[in-house]
Amino acid sequence: MYRVFEALDELVTIVEEARGVPMTSSCVVPRGDMLELLDDVRDALPREVDDAQDVLDKRDEVLQKARSEAHETVTHANQEAETTVAQASDEAQRLLSDAQARAEQIMADAHAEAERMIAAGQAEYQNLVERSRSESERMIQAGREAYDRAIEDARHEQARLVSQTEVVQAAHAESARIVDQAHVEADQQRTECDAYVDGKLAEFSELLSTTLRTVDSGRNHLRAPAGLGQRTPLYDYQP
Repeated sequence: MYRVFEALDELVTIVEEARGVPMTSSCVVPRGDMLELLDDVRDALPREVDDAQDVLDKRDEVLQKARSEAHETVTHANQEAETTVAQASDEAQRLLSDAQARAEQIMADAHAEAERMIAAGQAEYQNLVERSRSESERMIQAGREAYDRAIEDARHEQARLVSQTEVVQAAHAESARIVDQAHVEADQQRTECDAYVDGKLAEFSELLSTTLRTVDSGRNHLRAPAGLGQRTPLYDYQP
C-alpha cells in the first residue's frame, strides 16, 4: 500500500512542477510518466487487497482451531465423568450383590444348623435364627451404605471434572474476543486506506479534467483570430 501512496504523491508532484501553458492556468505533463505511475497504482492495489484477505483467512483458522480444541476438551471431560460414574455404579452393585449373597448364605447355614439342633431344643433354635437375621440385616445395611458412599464419591468426581470445563469455556471466550478485535481493527484500517486512495484519485481526476478543459480552451482561443471558429474539444471528460 506504501507504493500506492508514493505513486499518488509523485503524480501530484509532476502536476505541481509541470511547465505552464502561456496565457492559461494549464500545464504540460509528461504522458508517459503519468501513465506509468497510474499503472503502478493499479498493480499495487490488488496485492494490498490480497494481504487483507490473508488476515481474514487467518482469523477464521484461529477461530476454528479454538472451537475445535474447546469441543474436544468438553467431550473428553464428559466421557471421563461418565466412565467414572459407570465404574462406581458397577462397584457399588457388586458390593451389594456380595452382601446379599453372603446374607443368603448365612441364612441358609443358620437354617441348616437350626434344623440340626431342633432335637436340642426349640429355644436354642429361635435364638440362632434371630442372631442370623441380625447379622444378615447388618451386612445388608453395610452393603447399602457402601453403595451410597460409592455413588456420592462418583457424583463429586463428576462435578469436579465438569467444573474443569469452565476454564476451557473462559479460554474459548477470550480467543473469540481477540479474533473479533483483530477483525474490527483490520476493517478499520482497510476503510481508512480506501478513503485515502479514493480522495487522492478524486483530486487527480479533478486535476486531469481541469487540464483537458484548459487545453481545449487554449486551442480554441488560438484558432479564433484565424477565423477557424470554435473547435469541438478532443475530449469530453467528466470527472
